[in-house]
Amino acid sequence: MSYDKVIFELSRPGRKGYNLPPLDVEDKGLENYIPDEFRDDNDLDFPEVSEVDVIRHYTNLSQKNFGVDTGFYPLGSCTMKYNPKINEDAARLSGFANVHPLQDVKSVQGTLDMLYNCGEALSKVAGMDYMSLQPAAGAHGEITGIAIIKACHEDNGDTKRNKIIVPDSAHGTNPATAAMAGYKIVEIKSAEDGTVDLEALEAACGDDTAALMLTNPNTLGIYDKNIEDITRIVHDAGGLCYYDGANMNAIIAQSTPGDMGFDVVHFNVHKTFSTPHGGGGPGAGPVGVKEFLKKYLPAPVIEKNEDGYFIKDDVEKSLGRMKDFYGHVHVLLRTYAYLLTMGGDGLKEASTNAVLNANYIKDSLKEFYNLPIDGICMHEFVFDNVKNDTGITTLDVAKRLLDKGFHAPTVYFPLIVHEAMMIEPTETESKQTLDEFIQALKEIHEEANSEPETLKSAPLNTIVRRPDEVKAAKDLIVTYQPE
Repeated sequence: MSYDKVIFELSRPGRKGYNLPPLDVEDKGLENYIPDEFRDDNDLDFPEVSEVDVIRHYTNLSQKNFGVDTGFYPLGSCTMKYNPKINEDAARLSGFANVHPLQDVKSVQGTLDMLYNCGEALSKVAGMDYMSLQPAAGAHGEITGIAIIKACHEDNGDTKRNKIIVPDSAHGTNPATAAMAGYKIVEIKSAEDGTVDLEALEAACGDDTAALMLTNPNTLGIYDKNIEDITRIVHDAGGLCYYDGANMNAIIAQSTPGDMGFDVVHFNVHKTFSTPHGGGGPGAGPVGVKEFLKKYLPAPVIEKNEDGYFIKDDVEKSLGRMKDFYGHVHVLLRTYAYLLTMGGDGLKEASTNAVLNANYIKDSLKEFYNLPIDGICMHEFVFDNVKNDTGITTLDVAKRLLDKGFHAPTVYFPLIVHEAMMIEPTETESKQTLDEFIQALKEIHEEANSEPETLKSAPLNTIVRRPDEVKAAKDLIVTYQPE
């Protein structure tokens, strides 16, 4: 069909999708309104299309997309949970949607109330004392948190602390963030059960240790039973403990990073509190800290007195701004709507069901897929390829899942599992959906052993088959090039 073409290919001279009324004032020409240095006299390279062309083009594109509103998205470590539409309705309320960050604070008391209480709620969930809502996304939250730790050490004159410890199962953002902050990275190997090796941690800690960066449960979906010993070892060496909140969906309202002994934590609100995920932004990565780190939080901060809420810019020892204005307000509004809708009992039920769903899939499939570390998992788990002797890889399994109507899980991460396939169902999927997914993976196991060439050539029924992924990564084409 013609609507498989890009919109530039649909263009025909003279077509238009609008009808403006006749000009009822004198046309003095752009040159009388816009200075020469701001004008471009070249023709705009816009497609000439009708309204129906535009509607069909974008509707067709949306139908080619896969997301949490169209199907199961078991993307391990990324927590692709459903985004409740009540959150979207709240974000579109005119009192929130039409505010401007430069308005007088007296005219935006409702928005400031929402942000203040959102921070209070997030602090409680994290077991922290204070929360900054400024960071724009999870990785931005990481660099903010590590900058707070660095500011604390420097303020104490402890400048020799130039190393940050990360486990080999860490998210890639952890060592990248530490390096960006100017630290040296010390990687420690995991124990055989996938948890932190305490002896290796003790050996790595010293008077040059600035912090440990860790998520618990880790990327293997394992809750580290030694977590209090881990944070104690780091604290005894004078370091601080940073909690990567990527896997909070497993423990929400069950446990808190604060109780585990962490000093700083960031949230990925899209992973834990159901705000939209991906697509280029915007996001939010709130950062919580214990009392002794409050003075280093980014400014400005929202505070209140008997007259209401106000913005405080002058905060002694603050990092200053990490983001313009007060963060991504409407993403945080979606977070707050979720928190209010769920309440403590609802959050606890969500994390319980997330763990239940992951264990259900794992135990249903471990007869057919290699499971490097058996036992009860948390919100996610990792297989090490399908059980086969035919040369089938995890990538083949992932591609074949597309033919069966499912988005593939995360593959080849964490790096400590060679043929990793990390599956996270979240709490929002029904048993019916999980059973269909399990059946699809059982069928793929059978195909791997009986007709492996089918898997090696998959996907067979998608619009795009197997691209040259190295070329696609190295030779990006992101703009339309007319012939």
